[in-house]
Amino acid sequence: MSTTALTGIGLLVTHDPELGELPDAALVIDDDRIVWVGPAAEVPDADESSDLDGRCVIPGFVDSHTHLVFAGDRAAEFEARMSGQPYTAGGIRSTVAATRAATDEDLTSHAAGLIAEMLASGTTTTEIKTGYGLSTVDEERSAHVASRLSGDVTFLGAHVVPPEYADRTDDYVALVAGPMLEACAPYCRWIDVFCDRDAFDVDQARTILTAGAARGLGLRVHANQLANGPAVQLAVELAAASADHCTHLSDADIDALAGSPTVATLLPGAEFSTRSPYPDARRLLDAGATVALATDCNPGSSYTSNMAFCIALAVREMGMTPAEALWAATTGGARALRRDDVGVIMVGARADLVALQAPSPVHLAYRPGVPLIAATWKGGQPITAIGG
Repeated sequence: MSTTALTGIGLLVTHDPELGELPDAALVIDDDRIVWVGPAAEVPDADESSDLDGRCVIPGFVDSHTHLVFAGDRAAEFEARMSGQPYTAGGIRSTVAATRAATDEDLTSHAAGLIAEMLASGTTTTEIKTGYGLSTVDEERSAHVASRLSGDVTFLGAHVVPPEYADRTDDYVALVAGPMLEACAPYCRWIDVFCDRDAFDVDQARTILTAGAARGLGLRVHANQLANGPAVQLAVELAAASADHCTHLSDADIDALAGSPTVATLLPGAEFSTRSPYPDARRLLDAGATVALATDCNPGSSYTSNMAFCIALAVREMGMTPAEALWAATTGGARALRRDDVGVIMVGARADLVALQAPSPVHLAYRPGVPLIAATWKGGQPITAIGG
């Protein structure tokens, strides 16, 4: 493979503690890895070179919480919420019906389209959950579809209880923790549970997560989105990689997160779309918790694929500085996926990079809604090119 030098970088934001931010920088890519980072004046020879003309370069965004495998549309539900109806988790069931009726080809095409949107807006790593099949056959095919598009697939059979198991929640939990898990595990790296009001209680969540861990899957938890509850504490107790949403947190929850490796993944698109209170990221950060930002891209409560939008919301509504929000959307997301090869620019990391049509990443929040992604590289390959 040939080497490529990216020169003329006005500001390189590495998120490597040793490198920090480098003005007037360059880097060299060999195959899918970064092999050199430093001042532009010292860049070594490479087979090819691309001058970025003073643009800022940041790590590619790492979206550690999405629900991309689905069919159907819930625009009417969104419109109703904007007219004053409260959000509940019940709308998930309408997506389940549409997803079950869709073909594998339809599900793959739609999810791939969302991945393309994400790449165009600077997201180079995407976690994908199942959770809209809620039967063994439909969860397995959802996991299979997701595995074609991402190496970070999460089994979320415990999203809600499907209609055919109404009043038989314990039977459904047994199905999820047994045959459904066995069918989906070969395609998945993670298991997740929606442990909240109107979803699964803490004992049911523990049963499912423990079964997933025994099957070799890492743990994630939908926690405290709709109400205060025990989900965050459960995530920390079981050493889950992340507790996601974290909209309603007690002081004890924050202390638990701050004293653990469990990442608090915040999803401001969901609060925007449901008119719910935003999480208090400032409390988490000041306590020393690790915070990630993700889009929660899904058809019901956060139908956005744009991480820059979530960064702007985090800065405007959640008390984060622009630098903190960018770190959470890149390195924080990588921490939530327990990966050290993405979300950072340093020698040995994957060459997942974004060049901004801006002098600094502050513009991601300063100019919300403006398409600032000038170019994206994923695994060293240009996905969108300067001027293209």
